[in-house]
Amino acid sequence: MSVDAYRKKHEITIICPGREAPPPFMSFQSTCFPSEILREVQQAGFKAPSPIQAQSWPIALKGSDIVAVAKTGSGKTLGYLLPGFILVKNLRHNSRDGPTVLVLSPTRELATQIQDEAIKFGRSSRISSTCLYGGAPKGPQLRDLERGADIVVATPGRLNDILEMGKVSLRQVAYLVLDEADRMLDMGFEPQIRKIVKQVQPKRQTLMFTATWPREVRKIASDLLTNPVQVNIGNTDELVANKSITQHVEVTTSFEKGRRLDQILRQQEPGSKVIIFCSTKRMCDQLSRNLSRQYGASAIHGDKSQAERDSVRLELHTHSSVTRILSMLQIL
Repeated sequence: MSVDAYRKKHEITIICPGREAPPPFMSFQSTCFPSEILREVQQAGFKAPSPIQAQSWPIALKGSDIVAVAKTGSGKTLGYLLPGFILVKNLRHNSRDGPTVLVLSPTRELATQIQDEAIKFGRSSRISSTCLYGGAPKGPQLRDLERGADIVVATPGRLNDILEMGKVSLRQVAYLVLDEADRMLDMGFEPQIRKIVKQVQPKRQTLMFTATWPREVRKIASDLLTNPVQVNIGNTDELVANKSITQHVEVTTSFEKGRRLDQILRQQEPGSKVIIFCSTKRMCDQLSRNLSRQYGASAIHGDKSQAERDSVRLELHTHSSVTRILSMLQIL
């Protein structure tokens, strides 16, 4: 497939005035990644790079700053991690003096997911990483930093706490990632992000990944990035539904809702996993208790401790032989 045909098929648009963007990597073989990284990717069952990976990788490997606008679930985590791995291997910094790669994330759940990917795909390359997030004791996280970490994945609040303690240095950071930048700004993290970036050397590579491209994100991008290449996948003006997900909308009364939910759950295949979003924390707990009489059910929301939230995440990953019903709080 030609470059133009590939970009048209996957709705890829690139903005880089005065420059020509490199062609996408349409296959893993064309990336020229080290064999150990390619082996990890192949063992994970991936057949080809996702569009955001295909176009972001050649740009990141050239050392350019990137703004990537793509929907959640598009493969963006590996889109920034794998070039980060290669930079770590090339620079060979002493990890005890601070990380080479810093990834900022809006929530502890997303941070731990990124950390899981960093461990999984960086293991064979002997790349060390640690995750810093609030709601958990600082001790184990500080010990990880003392042992050395090539990659630090962090939420802004916890990282600022540890910076104020003088327990981590960001002087070696050469590769800075802001993941889900729009969510971080929505959650009020802009002052903390700017405070962190001041600790990072100006001569760095910065990558910003976001699902939407509102004015606030554009402003911080112009302040923190230098002459970035913008890669857009699909519509960048508004948050749109994921086309790979089939959505059915039913309007019912409060009285009918419970009966209809029971019908839907009975229709699921054994081993299915279901996520139910509730409007309140109280409803999460109540629904979880009710469903536990017939199904395996767990609740997760903001009032749960980090240990409880981690336990639910572990159950969701490991109990695939029975139906797991995960009740979650969605703030609209």
